[in-house]
Amino acid sequence: MSKIACNILIVDDEDDILMAGRLLLKQHFTSVQTTSDPYKIPSLLQEQPVDVVLLDMNYSTGATSSKEGLYWLKQIRQMSPNTSVILMTAYGDIELAVRALKEGAADFVLKPWQNEKLVAILKSASQKNNSKETRTAEAAEKNDTVYHYGEFIGVSPAMQRVYQTIDKVAGTDANVLILGENGTGKEVAARALHRKSKRANKAFEKVDLGAVSTTLFESELFGHAKGSFTDAKEDRAGRFEAATDGTLFLDEIGNLSLALQAKLLTVLQSHQIIRLGTNKPRPINIRLICATNMPLYEMVREGSFRQDLLYRINTVEIHLPPLRERREDIKLLAEHFLRIYSQKYERPNLRMNQNTLRRLNEYHWPGNIRELDHAMERAVILCDGDELQADDFYFAPSVAAQEQRQMVESLADNDYTLDTLEKMMVQKALVKHSGNITHAAKELGITRTALYRRIEKHGL
Repeated sequence: MSKIACNILIVDDEDDILMAGRLLLKQHFTSVQTTSDPYKIPSLLQEQPVDVVLLDMNYSTGATSSKEGLYWLKQIRQMSPNTSVILMTAYGDIELAVRALKEGAADFVLKPWQNEKLVAILKSASQKNNSKETRTAEAAEKNDTVYHYGEFIGVSPAMQRVYQTIDKVAGTDANVLILGENGTGKEVAARALHRKSKRANKAFEKVDLGAVSTTLFESELFGHAKGSFTDAKEDRAGRFEAATDGTLFLDEIGNLSLALQAKLLTVLQSHQIIRLGTNKPRPINIRLICATNMPLYEMVREGSFRQDLLYRINTVEIHLPPLRERREDIKLLAEHFLRIYSQKYERPNLRMNQNTLRRLNEYHWPGNIRELDHAMERAVILCDGDELQADDFYFAPSVAAQEQRQMVESLADNDYTLDTLEKMMVQKALVKHSGNITHAAKELGITRTALYRRIEKHGL
């Protein structure tokens, strides 16, 4: 008898139930896991996809309310929406069964179960789960989803806001300014805007303004006539003309000098360019998207960026969050890059263990997605076995750790007293937690009263 491809997890506090369930179900399904501790459910769901959870309703001694089962039902539905949950209890209660079904349970069984009935229920849940996953995959292929939004990968609330803004503004011709640190995906956002716009079938022209020299700026953006300078051997259209009826993406716009900002502003106001070496205006029709990792508003206050140009380019702003502010997406991104580089370097059996994923989650990622991409490629190349270890990655110390090390290193030899070090650590904890006594005390491993005594002692 061929087994059904289905991963089943049985959660019950009675070892006899777990053993009976495993012996019965492993005859019919490819994978059956068991645990007596419901608090292990999150980690088990993370380790590998679970198709069906057979979940007991009561875990505390003497409990009959089934509140625990309903709680874990909600948790599973949140953590793994595609997993079917079948609840089981020794206490038959129709009202409870109805409530469980309303809250997302696939079915409800009473203990002791009838073997044939339990197997039939699990087979049905497995089939429903497979068809649901197929529909989800088809929908994801047809429409962008929260997991794959164009070239973006992410489910975090921060990225959901980005997706929503792109959807709202993409169909317009409004100028968009994309702000974010290096490696957060500004060009990906620009291309998503173009792909979803009415200009999607026209050109997408990217110009890295940080790489364009002052002398070539006008020629590169506005074009030139033959003979207008030494190497101008023929007429050439600039990027504005090349992007006509399409999208022009000006990356690193914060790098422009004030003189070049003035020239760009003139073109944006007049909607026409003049090729270098000519006097003939040429109309342009482009959708403008700009991006930078520089603090433009501070630059305006300092006088290094024109306020009128900022107003011209930022009809809508999109702020891309750094990776440290969207930690829910680190695992998804890491697995995405692992698939890419496992295939590229012909190492199909590579996987990551939980400790490695935990370290990736804890790291501050100053280089954001670009750094994660390079880190995954390096780890795939250098790892020895079939499992990526935390030691296969280079984790640079955080700014806070560097500052703390510098502070310690800056102390003179005769300052290495317990009082001096204690004062330093209390100061660091208070600064880190913005003066919150409760959080600082917890960080230091002392009581609030003990922290107050040390603050008074050191005159802080």
